[in-house]
Amino acid sequence: MPELPEVEALAAFLRENAVGRVVARTDLTGLQALKTFDPPLSALSGLEVTGASRHGKFLDLEVSGLHLVVHLARAGWLHWRTALPAAPPKPGKGPLALRVHLDDGNGFDLTEQGTRKGLAVYVVRSPAEVPGIERLGPDALEVDGDTFARLMAGRSGQVKGALTDQTLLSGIGNAYSDEILHVARLSPFKMADKLTDDEVLRLHDAVRAVLTDALQRQVGQQAATLKGEKRSGLQVHARTGLPCPVCGDTVREVSFADTSLQYCPTCQTGGKPLADRRMSKLLR
Repeated sequence: MPELPEVEALAAFLRENAVGRVVARTDLTGLQALKTFDPPLSALSGLEVTGASRHGKFLDLEVSGLHLVVHLARAGWLHWRTALPAAPPKPGKGPLALRVHLDDGNGFDLTEQGTRKGLAVYVVRSPAEVPGIERLGPDALEVDGDTFARLMAGRSGQVKGALTDQTLLSGIGNAYSDEILHVARLSPFKMADKLTDDEVLRLHDAVRAVLTDALQRQVGQQAATLKGEKRSGLQVHARTGLPCPVCGDTVREVSFADTSLQYCPTCQTGGKPLADRRMSKLLR
């Protein structure tokens, strides 16, 4: 899933490549992706792209007072295209959801792999009209230490869930929460409201360090290389069975119904493996 660093890097890419261009037309092939009807998608045609920004994990393309807001969900992505074909694509069951043509012949595709569709597109007059944006908590890179401590103290669930709850703290998803907890040397099952002052400080520092490092590596990259750049910087996420780059222990995994987390027992849980079942006794 694209998270804060990737979405910020995509916004930077669009600021460089799309701002100043005019939307020639839009081709919607994934009808389920469009979540709004007023203004219509066709209202973007003939308008100039004036900016690109990010709200949590939402990408916001500003188009002469309107906003094309995209949430890429788990398997969505933006692909920059040069010399797009003039013929409109045929609606179907393929990955293409939306194609945006610009007046210079270039543009981009929004695609989503797999059968489970979550990619969402909104055309709005203000980003605040998007329900997910209206509910966002403070940006993970902008929250100060005191506010972060209050957020954790007010959360009764596990710290992994607290980091990925977009209404509590926006921008962090499954991958970077694993990385943050590894850097902070904390179990993903630790209860957020039971963190000591030192643990809260380590966690806040880890949030800033992990996200800042990812941003520095990714902003300025081409859209096509961002996924690979993200994978290259991961130390535990999606590295089950490989050695931890910090201590050499084997990275382990806990699987759930539709997701999983990865962690290092030596770095994070005092050498104790976490039971790989949802209803296991939690390590605190």
